Amino acid sequence: MSSQDVTVVALLADPDAPTEIAQRMARTLPDRLADRSGQGRRFDVVVVSEPFTARTEDPPTLMHRILDRANEESWDIVVALTDLPLHSHGRKLVVDLNHEHGLALLSLPSLGGFRLQTRARQAVEEAVLSLAGPQATEAEGPPGSQPLQRPFIGRLAPIHPGQIGDEEIVDLRYVVSGPRGYLRVLLGMVRANQPWRLVPGLSKALAAALATGAVATVNSTIWNLASYLSTPRLVIATVGSVALMIGWLIVDAELWHRSTESSPEARKRTALYNVSTIMTVGIGVVVCYAGLLVINLVWALFILNQKVFASTTRTPLDATQYWTLSWFVASVATVGGALGSGLESDEAIRAAAYSKREQERRSLLQEDAD
Repeated sequence: MSSQDVTVVALLADPDAPTEIAQRMARTLPDRLADRSGQGRRFDVVVVSEPFTARTEDPPTLMHRILDRANEESWDIVVALTDLPLHSHGRKLVVDLNHEHGLALLSLPSLGGFRLQTRARQAVEEAVLSLAGPQATEAEGPPGSQPLQRPFIGRLAPIHPGQIGDEEIVDLRYVVSGPRGYLRVLLGMVRANQPWRLVPGLSKALAAALATGAVATVNSTIWNLASYLSTPRLVIATVGSVALMIGWLIVDAELWHRSTESSPEARKRTALYNVSTIMTVGIGVVVCYAGLLVINLVWALFILNQKVFASTTRTPLDATQYWTLSWFVASVATVGGALGSGLESDEAIRAAAYSKREQERRSLLQEDAD
């Protein structure tokens, strides 16, 4: 290929978040690749949204699928993006590269939960420049004989070359390992689930929580209890109500992941999915709790009468009492919301707790298990 030829780069992305990330980076990727490669080389980037990870999380199988897909088209380089966490030989996979066929498989969760768009773009750039060969990378020797110039990101959780099986078509692999690598993958999975969607997704549970909070705020028994509650007891009430809500949602909607495989790698993967579920639901519930606290405080400021409150509790209604009452009522309302979540369908809770791709993955695995 001459320096004036156009290198066609296909971003093969799973639906939902990976496709959105690919489409955003495709706007600037050709110019960035051209600037970094030099020598007048040009790049053309196309985005193809396909569920190429359907029914499997096995990297070798996925690489063969990518190869088959590339053989159907006239692409020079294919970089596949998925928001599923991939594992290989007990390590969390970041990227697999095949320089002979110009293929790359990138697992987005391994890039962490922060600045994902930027990190994904950097990873794709490095992969493409490595796959484009010595002309683009200005490296000596055959493609893949040297490590990437800048192996993505990894100051906090170093990315390093990983083990490759003899039967695999991969010639270069990067992985993360250890507690920091585990944490980064976990944060990436939680971000892919977009836990902030849990708040609007549980409309019936929130309605029950708001109704419970409104009634509790004008209840004299609640006034008396709140007046004598210490800060440690309020903290315990908060933790207990939030934990109850999280547990109820996970159990009621059957969000707990169970693997049909017994291998150590399958157990680790299952544990990772379950921890990410707890964190995803937990973040959503904490956001709901904070919202209930603010709403209850505003409601208390509007509805409570100082004389009635003081005559009932023998305590003046000051800023401290407003805050204590609203805090306690938020815990009571959260318990009411947990009970109200039983009115939600399992499908609605799963839609609120997981990304579309994760919902599809769990549904297909369940079909296979059945």
